[in-house]
Amino acid sequence: MSLDRALHLCFLLLLQTPTIAQGKTDSIRQLDEVTVVARRNRYREVIPSQRLSGKRLEALSSFSVADAIRYFSGVQIKDYGGVGGLKTVDIRSMGTHHLGVFYDGIQLGNAQNGQIDLGKFSLDNIEEISLYNGQKSEIFQSAKDFGSAGTVYLRTRRPRFIGSKNHNLISRFRVGSFDLVNPSVLWEWKITENVSSSINAEYVYSSGKYPFRYRKILSDKTVAWDTAAIRQNGDIHSLRLEGGLNGHTAGNGRWHGKIYFYDSEKGIPGAIVNNVWKRSQRQWDRNFFAQFSAENPFPLPPKYEMLLNIKYADDRMRYLNPDTTLMYLDNRFLQREIYASLANKYTVMENWDVSFSADYQWNALRSDLKNFIFPVRNTALAALATAFEAGQFKAQASVLGTFVFENVAHVKDKREYTPAVFLSCKPLKNENLNIRAFYKRIFRMPTFNDLYYTDVGNIALNPEYTVQYNAGLHYEENFATGAVAHLNIRADAYYSEVTDKITAIPKGNGQFRWMMMNLGYVEIRGADVSAQTGWRLPAGILLNTGLSYTRQEAQDFTDPASPWYGGQIAYIPRHSGSVTANGIWKTWDLNYGFIYVGERYHHSANIRENYEQPWYTHDLTVGKTIGFGKVKTRLSVEINNILNQQYDVVLNYPMPGRHFKIVLKVEM
Repeated sequence: MSLDRALHLCFLLLLQTPTIAQGKTDSIRQLDEVTVVARRNRYREVIPSQRLSGKRLEALSSFSVADAIRYFSGVQIKDYGGVGGLKTVDIRSMGTHHLGVFYDGIQLGNAQNGQIDLGKFSLDNIEEISLYNGQKSEIFQSAKDFGSAGTVYLRTRRPRFIGSKNHNLISRFRVGSFDLVNPSVLWEWKITENVSSSINAEYVYSSGKYPFRYRKILSDKTVAWDTAAIRQNGDIHSLRLEGGLNGHTAGNGRWHGKIYFYDSEKGIPGAIVNNVWKRSQRQWDRNFFAQFSAENPFPLPPKYEMLLNIKYADDRMRYLNPDTTLMYLDNRFLQREIYASLANKYTVMENWDVSFSADYQWNALRSDLKNFIFPVRNTALAALATAFEAGQFKAQASVLGTFVFENVAHVKDKREYTPAVFLSCKPLKNENLNIRAFYKRIFRMPTFNDLYYTDVGNIALNPEYTVQYNAGLHYEENFATGAVAHLNIRADAYYSEVTDKITAIPKGNGQFRWMMMNLGYVEIRGADVSAQTGWRLPAGILLNTGLSYTRQEAQDFTDPASPWYGGQIAYIPRHSGSVTANGIWKTWDLNYGFIYVGERYHHSANIRENYEQPWYTHDLTVGKTIGFGKVKTRLSVEINNILNQQYDVVLNYPMPGRHFKIVLKVEM
């Protein structure tokens, strides 16, 4: 019997024995971890990721992927407020552009501005979120996987059928504050024993009108201003459709195809400045991609494995600013991408693997902007990697070659070679304690906007480089008896440098014309600590708790002559953290989440005028599950920002105060 087949049968047994899942292994009700553990051993993963999956992911009072990622350590979210507000992720203060986001194993791209709006991705179809610092420490992967300073992997739900079932139907309906209406439906069908399909549809509407009290308190505790108002022009209408096809081939082969479509219209409420409380800008997005991934698609020689990825993406955006007092704008942008990757792994010996991956990516951008250059970028990547294991010691090393060619005159082709080394050892043979370290050098290319945006871009820009050093430890243990069922502790200290940082500076004498330049140099020192525990309490209560804390010094050393030399960079708190708790009793569950972000400055000039006070939120969810034969229903009430704290994540973009959602989920 193959390993995949055996794991599949084990998984079905776990699903059919809920008393086991709630007994000695109760804190790990994330049943899908059976598969995760198998992959980790198979590919000799050196540094494990931070993960949210299964019941723990569902328990969070999170509406989108960005909301859930806030609970990871070392992460800062830029959130411009509301259901439709832009939400991007910054890992360890290196910048949003240095984070790669992968959807079912293939990277999401945005050659235009380099930012992935994670607010577009619902949790309804997400099975697991993983965050890796450096890179995913598996060598059997595409060259793209080696190409970022950090990576987030979004894994959508794979169909699973219990017993003789050949279909699953899951529907959700949310209503809530700010006129939120959010229905979704997921249908899964087993076509044959080896092939299954899924279709997921979701609609979101919100008026985005929420009250807020806008106060600015300076570091000396004086109040700069204090105003109450209603957020305007923050509405959103969006439709998301996803179709998936999954299958297994002879041996250990498997494949997965996906079609994704997202269409939205939303208002852009804008910043509140100069006593202007309402903006009229709007944005239309239409995103489509089709991708296919196959692992060992046909019988291969012993010790050899193959991974194939292909993708086509078409992203359209329209931006309208009808306000003629500023500047009337009605611009359209069209991005297209073609991507193909082939990864090869060979097992030299039982404890030694080598891999070679080659990728090709084509990007093109068109726009109706005046005098706009229509750029086309061809990128080739090649990664050579090895993984070795000897007793309690594991090591991985890789080198990535990146070759970039553009069709624009006077833009130099880029050729870069970037290495990475990951080490791990288990000093105590009978204890689940691992000590790990890594070094990585990587870069990110300037985006099309950086290079070519009319009257702003600079074709002479260099790539932005990062160097990372990390050392840490990880301890994990399951306990068969006693109050503590599970314990997982990890701690890391790190140092990073960002050079040739791409920044916008004024061009000429006015403040209304800007140009992109390589000016920045940033040093980052920090520590991440996180812990997860599972508890067995009296009366059959199961309690899972999580805690994360980050301490960071991210200093701007760009200009030694500046009085602000060495200041903490914009929006990076020195202290941040989160607490989660998930309690289960019979058919009831209670979930609590706490987010804390310490004091910050919205500029590297760390002066009183740029000071941003700390903020924190408390979220609570109460749910009950009821079974009616083969139909399982869960009704839950979510309350976010319980204490109604008024705060900004980004200056002049007020966040919602207390708000709620009622969620009805039906499975059959």
